[in-house]
Amino acid sequence: MKNEKNPEYTYPVFTKSMKKDYTVLIPNMLPVHFKLIGKIMQNYGYNVELLETTGTKIADAGLKSVHNDTCYPALLVIGQFIDAIESGKYDKNKIALMLTQTGGGCRASNYIHLLRKALEKRGYGYIPVISLNFSGLDKKTSFKFNIPMAFQMFYSILLGDLIMLLYNQCKPYEIIENSSDDAENNAFDICNNLFKKGKMISYKTVKNTYRDIIDIFNRVKRRNEVKIKVGVVGEIYVKYSPLGNNNLEEFLRSAGAEVVVPGLLDFCLYCVTNSVFNRKLYGGGFIKASAYNLAYRWILKKQSDVIAAIKENSGFEPPMSFDRTLDGVKDYISHGVKMGEGWLLTAEMIELIHSGAGNIVCAQPFGCLPNHIIGKGMIRKIKERNPEANIVAIDYDPGATKINQENRIKLMMSVAKRNIKDYRDIDVGVVAAAKKESPDAAKEREKDPVNIIPAAVPVS
Repeated sequence: MKNEKNPEYTYPVFTKSMKKDYTVLIPNMLPVHFKLIGKIMQNYGYNVELLETTGTKIADAGLKSVHNDTCYPALLVIGQFIDAIESGKYDKNKIALMLTQTGGGCRASNYIHLLRKALEKRGYGYIPVISLNFSGLDKKTSFKFNIPMAFQMFYSILLGDLIMLLYNQCKPYEIIENSSDDAENNAFDICNNLFKKGKMISYKTVKNTYRDIIDIFNRVKRRNEVKIKVGVVGEIYVKYSPLGNNNLEEFLRSAGAEVVVPGLLDFCLYCVTNSVFNRKLYGGGFIKASAYNLAYRWILKKQSDVIAAIKENSGFEPPMSFDRTLDGVKDYISHGVKMGEGWLLTAEMIELIHSGAGNIVCAQPFGCLPNHIIGKGMIRKIKERNPEANIVAIDYDPGATKINQENRIKLMMSVAKRNIKDYRDIDVGVVAAAKKESPDAAKEREKDPVNIIPAAVPVS
């Protein structure tokens, strides 16, 4: 890495010639979206593998490679990479590592430098690290997009959000075990057939794909029952990654909940919106702000198309338009608060409350300053204005035990169940009075066997 002509440390660069022989390892931050992105990269000649390893060995490898005060997501991602390198599964001289960078003020933008330092420390400084970002960071080692590939990556976010949303609304109610998983795999197949090397996909084709995916999940037979909706917000890694949140979604479903997770597109719109606000709040340039405003309107229109497709072709609950999310938070926190997940974290909690998922798990890495301020720190204010909100903040770090995390979530679920019982008792009393029957008779009537929902019929 060092020589007489260049005494400074230089990072190894992943070159075009490496595509043929190298395996590119990617941490599993977003299980649905990264599968689609990985497939797109494979179509362009990259040998990509999504790391799905789990267990305490990952955190242990991270603790040996970086300082224990490092953010938990960085510790896990770096640990997962080190564990893969030392697993014996890969040729250490023929692998590259890929990390995303947002470019924001959060320490996450510096994970890539921590990774390189850890690799050098353990004798793997020759392994190239690729930066996947859209903000111009690490230009020498950043992943290079062409226009068709960039559009396919963007469409993978829209499609990934749609698949994740429909899966979460089917899985808790499925009659045939794993039929939701089969539907998800079929949706992946449709998307993978859509993405081709060098192909500029028409947006009309993408909109047709929305309907095809919705139709697949429409055919999942579901029980007609009410489950507690539990929203999940937090730092982007522990919010989505099963490794980062100890399989939070799976645990919530086992506890009888329907999981509601805001989509990745909201985070993308949040990043774009911040660039628009910069001019008003911090004196940014007019041309740059105008360009980002156009981008915001263009992306928002794409989100509205997804919402319309869900409403027109199914009975599923669509996501909230980001315009409403943006407007709903203005009385709680300034749009100038943009470190890490910034005001978006507060906005997503308010969005979930307004959409009927007021039971919320706020997942945050211990010691993550932005999340403790705009997540945990905003809970009191949110509850003051929304007394029905039932929010629990869960810390994730190597020292936090899974059983303690799950016990706190169980307590939140017990409060949610008690609240539902209270509301149902009031409801039953009102219905009984209207029907001139006793509350006991009304409760007996409600014990009728649960009806079964057949394949969903599109509604207008």
